[in-house]
Amino acid sequence: MKAMGIDFGLARIGIALSDETKFLASPYSTYRRKNENEDLTYFIDLIKSQKVDEIVCGLPLNMQGEEQEIASLTRDFMSKLSSMVNIKVEFVDERMSSIMADDLLKKTEKDWKKRKEKLDSVSASIILQDYLDIRR
Repeated sequence: MKAMGIDFGLARIGIALSDETKFLASPYSTYRRKNENEDLTYFIDLIKSQKVDEIVCGLPLNMQGEEQEIASLTRDFMSKLSSMVNIKVEFVDERMSSIMADDLLKKTEKDWKKRKEKLDSVSASIILQDYLDIRR
């Protein structure tokens, strides 16, 4: 079974998956949101096809550690998804994950538009990898 990392956004959701041993997280894709029903259906299908048994979702916090407005939307979406697939969702602090992802991508991709396409999934992989590392 695998773990899934989520970098939740209003327009896009970054997705990362672990290997079967839950040792290494890798960027998977960036999902462009449509509407809540289609979004949930996409994730339900992905969870089943990839044999995911654990979800780690980045929780948007400001630099003082307080939840941002999007945090309640993140919690709401993940609660609905969790209840539909009967998988527990762990929330982790995602501060700095996008900055770290962009710094990593700058090393291999100079074009901002191309980096932007990969940013959310790389950010999700950072969120997931941090979680996997802490659990060990």
